[in-house]
Amino acid sequence: MALKKYKPTTPGQRFKVISAFDEITTSKPEKSLLAPKKSTGGRNNTGKMTVRNIGGGHKQKYRIIDFKRDKDGIPGIVKTIEYDPNRTARIALVVYADGEKRYIIAPQGLKVGQQVMSGKDATPNIGNAMFLSDVPFGTVIHNIELRPGQGAKMARSAGAYAQLMSRDGKYAILKMPSGETRLILQACKATIGTVSNADHNLEKSGKAGRSRWLGRRPRVRGVVMNPVDHPMGGGEGRASGGHPRSRKGLPAKGYKTRSPKNASTKYIIERRKK
Repeated sequence: MALKKYKPTTPGQRFKVISAFDEITTSKPEKSLLAPKKSTGGRNNTGKMTVRNIGGGHKQKYRIIDFKRDKDGIPGIVKTIEYDPNRTARIALVVYADGEKRYIIAPQGLKVGQQVMSGKDATPNIGNAMFLSDVPFGTVIHNIELRPGQGAKMARSAGAYAQLMSRDGKYAILKMPSGETRLILQACKATIGTVSNADHNLEKSGKAGRSRWLGRRPRVRGVVMNPVDHPMGGGEGRASGGHPRSRKGLPAKGYKTRSPKNASTKYIIERRKK
């Protein structure tokens, strides 16, 4: 995946670094896999604003993604690699032998015409979905289920991956993208490979307008507000703001918000790196 840097012909182009979209093979999505996507503008069902700095943006349609990969034993051919406005990764349109079409998260290196499989018959090739009990040790995986049949929940964004370290009883030991080591049932599925569009974190929009296209409105820093509006507001001149905290007063750096009674704590072997 390549990045494209622009010549500084305008202030907006000067620092712009975006994807070259080399891997995209079509600009028209599969109509049968589209769903309407309503924009809320940050309002709830009563019309009250509950989330700030959201509104506007380009109209988008949701692409229905197959996170369960439950067409076991039926081979599918990758027809297209497409852009998805709802996620950082690229998506791939797979046409199965029985004629059904589904979108999957495209792994890095997946090509048009390639065959993908899921289930017990699948081999550890890029794009194949396998049970964790069948994945070889050290394999890089993504789209990991937390409960069997639930559908992928972990390592779904651009460039994300986890690694299968070992097995212990009915559990597989995985090193997560955060650096955390945890247990996941071997009956859960995962897809082989790394999620595509790994250079996404190197992109720079170059201008405020590109954020507006994504539906993000300007965000005002707490330090420049008045004391009535924010815990870090007020002060003579440019006051630094004291202890960094949220608008509601919760400390912003290093403060643990995870519940000590969280049931999933017993599955975590080693916490993520600080």
